[in-house]
Amino acid sequence: MRGIRLKNKFAILIPVLFLFTSTAFGEGFDAINPVNPLSAQPVENNMIALTVKKATLTHNSIHNQYVFAFNRFMQSNVKPAYNDFKILIETIGSNDYAYMKLAESMADIGFFRLSELAISKIEDNELSDLLTNDIKLYYYPSKKLKVDDEIYLGEIFSNIIYNDQSKEATQELVKNSKLIENYDYANYIAALGYLKSNEFIEADKYIDDAIKMNPRNLNYKKLKAEILSQGKKPQNAIKMINSIKSQKLYTSVFERKINSLEHYVLYKSKKNYSEKMYHLGYYYYFENEFAKSIRTLQGALSNKKKLNKDIYALLSRIYFVTEDFDKSKDTAQKALNLDGKNTIALLVSGDLAYRAGDFKTALKYYKNAENTDKSDIPSIRAAEAYEKLNKDKKAQEIYEKIIKTHNNCYLAYYKIALKNKAKEIEYIKKSVAINMNFKDAWIDLGRIAIEKAELNDAKKYLRIANYIDENDFRYYYYQGLLAKKQGSDGTEYFKKSLSINPDYQPAKEELNI
Repeated sequence: MRGIRLKNKFAILIPVLFLFTSTAFGEGFDAINPVNPLSAQPVENNMIALTVKKATLTHNSIHNQYVFAFNRFMQSNVKPAYNDFKILIETIGSNDYAYMKLAESMADIGFFRLSELAISKIEDNELSDLLTNDIKLYYYPSKKLKVDDEIYLGEIFSNIIYNDQSKEATQELVKNSKLIENYDYANYIAALGYLKSNEFIEADKYIDDAIKMNPRNLNYKKLKAEILSQGKKPQNAIKMINSIKSQKLYTSVFERKINSLEHYVLYKSKKNYSEKMYHLGYYYYFENEFAKSIRTLQGALSNKKKLNKDIYALLSRIYFVTEDFDKSKDTAQKALNLDGKNTIALLVSGDLAYRAGDFKTALKYYKNAENTDKSDIPSIRAAEAYEKLNKDKKAQEIYEKIIKTHNNCYLAYYKIALKNKAKEIEYIKKSVAINMNFKDAWIDLGRIAIEKAELNDAKKYLRIANYIDENDFRYYYYQGLLAKKQGSDGTEYFKKSLSINPDYQPAKEELNI
């Protein structure tokens, strides 16, 4: 997400390309920065120049080289950064997941040619079509920029966001009438610079010009909403949010971006302090800033029971995600005491019962949540509970119904695939296409490839699953099967699988335990 960049991306914690760190958030615009996809332990600036060789590009070296290039970009060494990113894309090798991530991140910083290069490297379009369509709808300018213009605008962007030179950089840009007249993206950068300088009238003028030149671009509309949220009538930004939401995005990455933006705008537009803090807490939740979200929500608690029920419910979800289950149960119950139909509290209560193995109680909570929430979430949860109660037919009926009404529900496609061999590959790929970070689907693609003796594909899929989570016991189990298929001994892989999950029966069987 660009514009004032409400902290960072959709990030999941993975040891590969883009581990994200948070930036400070405050009442004013100056405290809000765009994406900074560096790890918790960033590469030092005096890091030696990396010699890129395809054979040495392990997941750690990919990540380190990305960090090195992005450090250069932040320091406004944009042309060297551009070349570093280009080399990285050209030398990764066969890794659709890495290319999909790079395609989005390059578009995010205005390197559209590199985004296209990454997209061109993707081998399986079934996995990437939805994401690439969303990237183009969200980011791409109406007119293709020359390489030199991309680099120049990248320097302006870097100086605006990272080098505290927003006023100087913006003034330089707007003097370049050729760029401003020819490129909608140049007008977007000018609007971003003026917003960063708190010159809202000028920011509004340039973003309106960008939108007029490219009315489909959602990133421009996002910045328009951010500009409106900083003005005297921030509630007007809600109309722009609704416009963005009306243009359907199919992937989880972009759905989360829009949810995050919506709560940021609501935070800016509300007058009541508790309401503002509630939406700020929700914003932090969508940005995976759970500690900040908890602190903010606790500060938002007031004597207004109408609001407190929602605050307690959201707290219960965050406590569940962070595995503080006692607090999750306590806050969910507080929410239900204030409102027995609170959807989030019902879902969390169901999740707590599901986790405890009480699937009948979980199902009860999920079905109650269905009465107040017509999204796919309560129905998905209910179907999973039915599965645990050995009512597979009922569960499959629900999954089939969900994809007819919510065609971007990756879990429904995945669950149907596991029970329907005829749709297995098609639907598992569909689930990845919607949510490229869905590790289970990548693992199952590896499993299917092993079953079909397509060993190169199996290696590729399992490598991606390992990038996402190097501690998944199933990855090591299937690596063991892959080793056996190749005529090697998979014993060490099976042992590793059991060291992570001592109760995993398939690994035990391979070791005759």
